[in-house]
Amino acid sequence: MGHKFSLVLSREITDEESALLEKAGFNGAVFGKDTLPTDAGVPVTKVDFDDTVTPSLAEAIETALEAVKQVPDLSVPGLNVPAVPKAAAGAEGTDDADVVAGEVVTDAAAAE
Repeated sequence: MGHKFSLVLSREITDEESALLEKAGFNGAVFGKDTLPTDAGVPVTKVDFDDTVTPSLAEAIETALEAVKQVPDLSVPGLNVPAVPKAAAGAEGTDDADVVAGEVVTDAAAAE
């Protein structure tokens, strides 16, 4: 089971920027169009992750947030982590500190 989470970027990104993000750590991420959670009139890019390589969810999120810093004038106003079923939370290789259920960060400063 991978570490699943989504980032909402502060704006729509270009193909060149998505390539830069992939090179910086967004390997296997799925990019899609969305709107800003706090303002449906603002188009943004949503990135869905299913990271099966990084040892912990926290490390996977940190890697993604660091990659965003590689693109000028781009930030992360939203982070969504789906709830982890209780049975999976106690599974081998899952640390309680890695279990985050439905947390949403809407302040870009908090995401850094």
